[in-house]
Amino acid sequence: MIDLNTLTITKAHAHLLSGDFSAVELAEAYLAEIEKKNLSLNAYLEVFDDVLVQAAEADKKLKNLKTAELPNLLGIPLAIKDNILIKGRRVGAASKILEGYIASYDATAIAKLKEAGAVFLGRTNMDEFAMGGSTENSAFGPTKNPHDPSRVPGGSSGGSAAAVAADMALAALGSDTGGSVRQPASFCGVVGMKPTYGAVSRSGLIAMGSSLDQIGPITKTVEDAKILFEAITGRDPKDSTSEDNTIYRTISSRGRSKGKTVIGVPRSFTHAKGIDADVLKNFDAALARLARAGYVIRDIKLPSVAESLPTYYILMPAEASTNLARFDGVKYGLHRSGEDLLGDYFATRGNGFGREVRRRILLGTYVLSAGYYDAYYGRAVAMRDRIRSDFDATFETVDVIATPTTPTPAFKIGEKTGDPLEMYLADIFTVTANIAGVPALSVPSGSVSVGDEKLPLGIQFMGRRGEESVLFSVGERFAA
Repeated sequence: MIDLNTLTITKAHAHLLSGDFSAVELAEAYLAEIEKKNLSLNAYLEVFDDVLVQAAEADKKLKNLKTAELPNLLGIPLAIKDNILIKGRRVGAASKILEGYIASYDATAIAKLKEAGAVFLGRTNMDEFAMGGSTENSAFGPTKNPHDPSRVPGGSSGGSAAAVAADMALAALGSDTGGSVRQPASFCGVVGMKPTYGAVSRSGLIAMGSSLDQIGPITKTVEDAKILFEAITGRDPKDSTSEDNTIYRTISSRGRSKGKTVIGVPRSFTHAKGIDADVLKNFDAALARLARAGYVIRDIKLPSVAESLPTYYILMPAEASTNLARFDGVKYGLHRSGEDLLGDYFATRGNGFGREVRRRILLGTYVLSAGYYDAYYGRAVAMRDRIRSDFDATFETVDVIATPTTPTPAFKIGEKTGDPLEMYLADIFTVTANIAGVPALSVPSGSVSVGDEKLPLGIQFMGRRGEESVLFSVGERFAA
């Protein structure tokens, strides 16, 4: 028997090398868990039919290559969010409008994982076009939290987080535009990471907000997140915004003070009204733990950070409305006929897009329209520059910024669907990293009792551009 509950990428790699089990046996163990749990959790939209074929290919490489030549992801079963393209496979961003669409090429992140010999188990559920924080906006029904199926797993990468938490995948890829990897990781009690903007190619990721989107890992441990991140990072000529992270490591290391790592805490932000009392108690306990581990905890001010959420909810819908204009049902996906070409567009988009997607398209189109562009979008762009400047200045005095990952533990399914603003507030701590373009890591920080259930909580660490290694170091030590 393979103990999936305690298995990590590092441990699985060691077992595969020693012959304790084969890649096929490992894949079979995960397929059995999916068979047992997915009907109730709805984490996967599709389980691939060639999983064991992929695993058998990995076993061949394990036998024929020298140990030093074997990538640590060889034979490792991964779940992939339904907005990341795998050539020859269906991909739909959990939307009806991409009904039946087959990817014609691999996302760059997928191509890198294929080269490393990873095994793809299937595509996971998500909020439609990554718009949401609960995975309730999927056209194929909500995903449920493995810790309490009456609650959401978070979103938009809720299927990926639930799959890892429920031992239905060893690790997963998600995408993060405003917290869509970190928030579900926190709700499901796993590790989630948003890389520096540009650290991972966006080629082959179905776009939502192009200046904010990043593919990131969801794993059981910080070490595993590091392994998966290092496998997918790097400059890509197919994505002009992708960059070599070593550039930032060189720049940011100049003038760094020697000695203990300093963790900054923006208390006027983290302890603001509306944050759950148990979350604050857990966060304060996590800070005390970090202090005992030898870190310096320093109160800081981020003057513009309170404007992050309204800034995000102008920039993101504006970019989303532009990106989603390409889905018209003419060349691929869902098509509905109207009286004329314009009628076709109305019928197709009206039937194909869900309610939340339509809401954000309308909002984005409004803030970009004549007469409102300067009043809304132009001011939001200026505010993003101020927020980035605040972060740059703050990172002159601290190495890491810490906040809770979410303002509350996982909420009940249906609890916030009638109040979009209440749902958007769940992103209050996570959107800042996307706006500033900095890396951020969510690590499990304990749990809180709600009724008969213990619900996970997370702490978020943000670092300078390109300094993922600092976050991994702090995260591993905190989790130890």
